Formats: sequence, structure tokens, C-alpha cells
Amino acid sequence: MDTSYRKEGTFEKPYRTMNGIAVLFVILFLVAVEVAGFGWASRAFVAPAIAVAVAVVFLAGGFFMLQPNEAAVLLLFGDYLGTERTTGLRWTWPWNSRNRMSVRARNHNVETLKVNDKRGNPVEIGAVVVWRVSDTAQAVFDVDDFENFVRVQSESALRHVASRFNYDTGEDHEAHEVTLRAGADIVIEALREELQVRVQLAGVKIEEAKLTHLAYAPEIAGAMLRRQQAEAVIAARTKIVSGAVSMVEMALKSLSEKNVVELDDERRAAMVSNLMVVLCSEHDTQPVVNAGTLYN
Repeated sequence: MDTSYRKEGTFEKPYRTMNGIAVLFVILFLVAVEVAGFGWASRAFVAPAIAVAVAVVFLAGGFFMLQPNEAAVLLLFGDYLGTERTTGLRWTWPWNSRNRMSVRARNHNVETLKVNDKRGNPVEIGAVVVWRVSDTAQAVFDVDDFENFVRVQSESALRHVASRFNYDTGEDHEAHEVTLRAGADIVIEALREELQVRVQLAGVKIEEAKLTHLAYAPEIAGAMLRRQQAEAVIAARTKIVSGAVSMVEMALKSLSEKNVVELDDERRAAMVSNLMVVLCSEHDTQPVVNAGTLYN
């Protein structure tokens, strides 16, 4: 993890403890000696027996166990000794305090927030963040509560990122503009990067961030839906008209090249009008058959 942004602070360092199984065998040996000594029942054994009993009690106070993806932060009278990450039964001096913590991946679900996008339109947005503790010393000593720190910073980062993008493209949008709706991958990466910078102080690594909810706020959802429908209708009409013009042009060109019929400007305009009506109409057209001449 890049820690160049800070000149002071507590950073994780390894601390090797003893194998707890080996110490457990030592305790069992001392207990066996203690039991065997009671059979002698001599006064000379009283003092060694007391010493052995004290040693057993002393050694028994130093055991602790770590599961996979767990760590123990060890302190000696408030002084940070280091972090033990070796799994299994471990042993350290009983006066060393052990603060066990999980370094597994965790999920944080950012509840749906109401924020303003780049245009100022109120939108609802939610996200889920996958994170883990990467530096146990920073997580314990540099922030008061690293879990609450991640929750608060996740909400703050999501609000800030959402305000940098428009919800959707509009009439005044720029070419290839990234929006919350169309550029989800870019928005998610921006959220992950900003959140990583914010929680780096707590020794936390952001594994992944995903949007779980995105919509206009209820007070403008109806108006925005009508606007989107209008834009879709305009786009469809533009496509239909463009295609109809191309088809009419192709028909006139084909008739002229093959000398099928010669039309003056008036009849050519009438034919163009009829073809455009047929091609652009929303309903089926009803043809009228001309039983007379071309001009009657």
C-alpha cells in the first residue's frame, strides 16, 4: 500500500510468536512432574512444586488462537509490538495484550441516497462496497472505529462521485459524454479510486464497488420519463424520415434510368408526396386506383 502521503503514523510490522502446541507440551510435562512429585510427599518437594504450579499458570495465560485470515495486534503496556498473522495455536508472553481482528473481505451496502447530478437533477443512487483490512496497525491506531470510518467515507464518496456526472444524456450533452446511466463501468472505477484514497488512512483496501440502485428521484421521475419518451420518438421519426427520403430518391432515380415513365415536375412532386405519406405514416395506407389517364 502506498503510504507516501503520510509522514507520521503507525504501520503494520510482523511479530513472531511461539508455536502454541510446543508450549502446551511443556505445560503437560510440568503437570506430570507435579503429579509425580505428590507421590513422594516430602517437604523438600514443596518449594519446587509451588514453583512448577506458578510456571504452569503463567504459561497458560499466553495462549491465543488465529483462524485463516485473522490477525492479532500485540501490545506491551500500550506500546505496539507488531502483528501476528500465523494461523493456529500461538503463544506469547502473558503480559502482551492481544487484539484479534479479521482481515477477511467484507461487504458494506450503502443505502439509497438522494443526490444531485451534474445538471442539478435529484437522483437516487445506492452502491455496495467490498473491502478488507490490509494494515492492521493503521486500522487500530490511526482511526477511532475503522468499520464506522468505512461506512461514513463510502457514503461521502458516493455523493461526490454522483455529483460529477449527469444522470443521462440530454440535448446539450457533449459527444461521448460519460453519464451515470450509460457509463457505469467508468463511474464504478471512479468511485473505487476515490473511496480508496479516503479510507487509506485506516489501512483499508477497497476490493470492489458496484452500483445497486440508480433512478431519478420520485418528484421528477414522471417528467424525465416523458422527456425520454419524447426524445425516443424524435429519434425514431428522424430515422424513418431519413430512410423514406433515401427510398424515394432511389425510386425516382430507378424510374429515370430505366425510362419506365417520364414525369414533369408537378407529377414528380405528387409522387414524392404520396411515397412520403406511405413510408412515414403510422397506419396502413388505403390505395386509390386511378382508372383514367395520368393527368385525369
